[in-house]
Amino acid sequence: MEYPGRTKWAIDTAHSEISFKVKYLMITNIKGTFKDFSASVYTTDNNFITSDIDFSLITESVDTGMADRDVHLKSHDFFDSENHRNISFTGKNIEKAGSDKYKLVGDLTIKDITREVKLDVEFAGLMKDPWGNEKAGYTIEGKINRKDWDLNWNAALEAGGFLLSDDVKILCEVQLVKQDVTQKKEKPVLQETDIQDDLETEDSDEIE
Repeated sequence: MEYPGRTKWAIDTAHSEISFKVKYLMITNIKGTFKDFSASVYTTDNNFITSDIDFSLITESVDTGMADRDVHLKSHDFFDSENHRNISFTGKNIEKAGSDKYKLVGDLTIKDITREVKLDVEFAGLMKDPWGNEKAGYTIEGKINRKDWDLNWNAALEAGGFLLSDDVKILCEVQLVKQDVTQKKEKPVLQETDIQDDLETEDSDEIE
């Protein structure tokens, strides 16, 4: 979606990380990342408090460092990547929560199920890189219950409890790069000379 007259920022995928953690065997955290993602953020000047945010990732790009586990995550038990290619997030509201800290409220869609989530955001600042690109840095964290999005698979442990926790921690290091100011599309304005030329053309057609 385009927002004419506003400044566009894109996510710098080479300097960003989208990751998650899940408790395994009830004693340790297993981390996974998504390698293929994109985002568009539209702001008024450099004011992110009123920004419009659209984010999407490809579920096939999940990487936990273990091929068999990644295949399982892409299966029907979890992301069902064959039928649900994307996970998306659309920002709805940003609330200030302290010095350089914010609450980001938005809609998270997984497997065609959309639920509102609230994420903790820390703003790291603005900076220009050696090539003159203006960057903005953010750390984003949150926690969701995976069962709210039909990610229900689990296995009972002999000693009690389950193999995986229901809670999933979201951990993102995000670097945005400023693109440009999108232009408003204006209707062409007819000049008096244009109108006169049209009239003369019509008169000429009538004479012929």
